[in-house]
Amino acid sequence: MDNKKPRIAALIVAAGTGERFGGGLPKQYLPLLGRPVLRWSVENFLQCPDISDVHVVIHADHQSLYAQAVEGLKLAAPITGGTSRQDSVLKGLEAIAAAKPDFILIHDAARPGITPALISAICGKVRQDEAVVPGLPVTDTIRRVTPAGSGTENRDNLYTVQTPQAFRFSLILDLHRKHRSATVTDDAALCELAGRKVSLVPGDKGNFKITHNDDLALMEQQLSARCGDVRTGTGYDVHRLVATTGGRKLMLCGIEFAHDKVLEGHSDADVGLHALTDALLGAIGDGDIGMHFSPKDNRWKGADSAAFLKHANNLVAARGGLVSHVDVTIICEAPKIGPHRDRMRARIADIMNLPVSRVSLKATTTEGLGFTGRGEGIAAEAVATVRLPFTLAPAAAADDIRKWGT
Repeated sequence: MDNKKPRIAALIVAAGTGERFGGGLPKQYLPLLGRPVLRWSVENFLQCPDISDVHVVIHADHQSLYAQAVEGLKLAAPITGGTSRQDSVLKGLEAIAAAKPDFILIHDAARPGITPALISAICGKVRQDEAVVPGLPVTDTIRRVTPAGSGTENRDNLYTVQTPQAFRFSLILDLHRKHRSATVTDDAALCELAGRKVSLVPGDKGNFKITHNDDLALMEQQLSARCGDVRTGTGYDVHRLVATTGGRKLMLCGIEFAHDKVLEGHSDADVGLHALTDALLGAIGDGDIGMHFSPKDNRWKGADSAAFLKHANNLVAARGGLVSHVDVTIICEAPKIGPHRDRMRARIADIMNLPVSRVSLKATTTEGLGFTGRGEGIAAEAVATVRLPFTLAPAAAADDIRKWGT
């Protein structure tokens, strides 16, 4: 008997332009609590041990958006989609056919509420059956409206169907090839056209599709509720002010300042971003900036400190966490921070993929006292509030909470 573990791949469809959602940015790339909608979906599949590899289908014009959304994740090159969802799925299946996965899970990127637990349940079922979909029983009253009037429908045995939908790979590839001209609303409908049975597993109410603006706000509430372990980290950094040499610029919170001196350091010496990086690392208990980016390592010589902050932000995300709010205080006599405050906040928000409303930036002086008062250096303090999911069993988590007295 062959006990070899079957290979289950995931195909995330993210080739839409978001016309129904509105706005200039496709919904799969919109910021959602610190990271793009698409990244939420991708990370949940990457965290599931049942999934062997993850592939993403994107629009031909979204290469740069995609690269930013999945920065730091280990993924195969994206697959260029087609003119419709059905066409995009077929292109995705064709692109990975040579790898010969046993099963495939096909998921819509606009469902970032998918969980590794639901993915695992679907994987377990598809090993037994050749086609599986997650679904929820219809609980609302259903009325059919026609020109002649309306009437109540029997909702018994009615389900709303979600993704990911799972199939034996050879089956769904063959069906997409045979029925490429058919118009269907999901992949399971192709099985029904061919008279093949589709099994059902219980879906998840949180696994809804973001279609309108209200859905995005609702998803934010849901994802925040999953992360009840609230932590706070602080950071502090200081660098000496020296004469400008070699074209070096004064950088504060990712913004270039016109000044007669610059901050001395191995990287660009951005005290604001350094302090904030340490605050994030402190909140998740993962050392400090020097442990991750040693000043003795020439890779970071003159480096843009935005890379350090992105790294810390990604570490929070890798733990399933959310950054709720960050607060940075710059301490110096000069340059004046006030005229640049809004640009500094916007730059931090951009680096961390946060709404600007979740970024606070302040500045103060020491009234001429100390090294900052004498203009010898600039200091920065930062506070970061992070929400993490509880990783303990429910009873243990409750005991932990009681010990904390919260």
